[in-house]
Amino acid sequence: MRSRWASEFPRWFDWVLAEAGIYDYGRYPVKGMGVWLPYGFQIRRRVIELIRDVLDSSGHEEVLFPLLIPETLLRKESEHIRGFESEVYWVTMGGSEQLDVKLALRPTSETSISYMESFWIKSYRELPRKFYQIVSIFRYETKATRPLIRLREVTTFKEAHTVHESFEDADRQVAEAIELYKRIFDELGIPYVISKRPEWDKFAGALYTVAFDTVMPDGRVLQIGTAHHLGQNFTIPFDVKLQLRDESLDYAWQTSYGISDRIVATLIAVHGDDRGAVIPPHIAPVQVVIVPIPARSEEEWGRVKSYVARVEEVLKELRVRYRVDWRDDVRPGRKFYEWEARGVPVRIEVGPREAESNTLVVARRDTLTKDSIGLDELRDRLPSLFTDIFNNLRERAWKWLSSMVHRAESVEEARRLIGERRGIVELPWCGMEDCGKKLEELVDAGVLGSPLEKPEWIKGKRCPVCGRPAVTSVRLAKKY
Repeated sequence: MRSRWASEFPRWFDWVLAEAGIYDYGRYPVKGMGVWLPYGFQIRRRVIELIRDVLDSSGHEEVLFPLLIPETLLRKESEHIRGFESEVYWVTMGGSEQLDVKLALRPTSETSISYMESFWIKSYRELPRKFYQIVSIFRYETKATRPLIRLREVTTFKEAHTVHESFEDADRQVAEAIELYKRIFDELGIPYVISKRPEWDKFAGALYTVAFDTVMPDGRVLQIGTAHHLGQNFTIPFDVKLQLRDESLDYAWQTSYGISDRIVATLIAVHGDDRGAVIPPHIAPVQVVIVPIPARSEEEWGRVKSYVARVEEVLKELRVRYRVDWRDDVRPGRKFYEWEARGVPVRIEVGPREAESNTLVVARRDTLTKDSIGLDELRDRLPSLFTDIFNNLRERAWKWLSSMVHRAESVEEARRLIGERRGIVELPWCGMEDCGKKLEELVDAGVLGSPLEKPEWIKGKRCPVCGRPAVTSVRLAKKY
């Protein structure tokens, strides 16, 4: 059932975005930038609402910073600018005048937020502070761009920035960020693995980075969220000093963590099938579509219309987002196809037979099954049906991810698994950077990192590169 979804994923994904009216990509005359269409914008809006609810309920405060960052700020943290310099868009003219200081279109906001925090925060009593914003960021991506996955304008960038009085409290905040991300992804039914990125692949300017990754239908791995312990790497150059409990002064400690448009891309990708998107009911812009089936006479058609109105009353009572597809120039089969491509969770078919018998044909998008129920059952059945659909989508997605995580003990086995099955391969690892980078070369895959806790299965195992005892495992995958 999922052959095209998996084997032709890039083409499938482009088709779904266009067919479902989610995102128009490739026609806007700037490479790497697309347009959110009304249906897609509603999906995006509900995902953002979920993110806001999770962050607001955990003491985060939403802010909004300027899009432009002076070059003087961006260069204050040397490791950070080295990591982003080749990707920055620069504004050098204001009207017809050359600017004295170049302005960067925000690639991320650690520098600008740290600068303002130097004015706002003076004492440990004010901490922790947890800010976030959901904004556009711009990066001159030189690899092949892909809609919602690899963009030059990321239009849905949630970046959180927190300030703490100690290394330990910032460390605790990274752990909290991980739990918050679990909540967000779990509530979307998106499966994930959590890895500590290797030293050579951490965020520029961080002490360490923790990342969430998922496996896409074609077996490639996509990073969908990151959390960084920034230490004092930004507070020292920006002079963010605090009075501590013992009345001494020290620089504050920071974290940052981000989610992007990829969360919507993943939502569409992991739940989809050959017929198109399958949107979880609580996120779907249209939760139920009613498709009236044409009648042979005006009298029968009048009864169908009256019966549809009764169905609508129940849906309004339940506060369900619904549409009635009254188009008279489109056959029911075509309507089914279009609404299935859009991923509408439930379709209700109403024809003369249903109007006569006070019944409904209810079709589930996730299983593509139909059932006939009485109109009087709809009020009780629909909420539980929504729950069942979401639980099924989540369980199916996690089952898929589990089937795509493999273990190997030799380079040859890891290379074979990556070549034949894709997904993620875990190998015993001594933890040394030289061996990690050598594994990338030998397996022909990128290192994702290591589990946050030492896995039990590596006991007694040895690093396949150097032969030293394994201290952890390393995850490798073909990456987007």
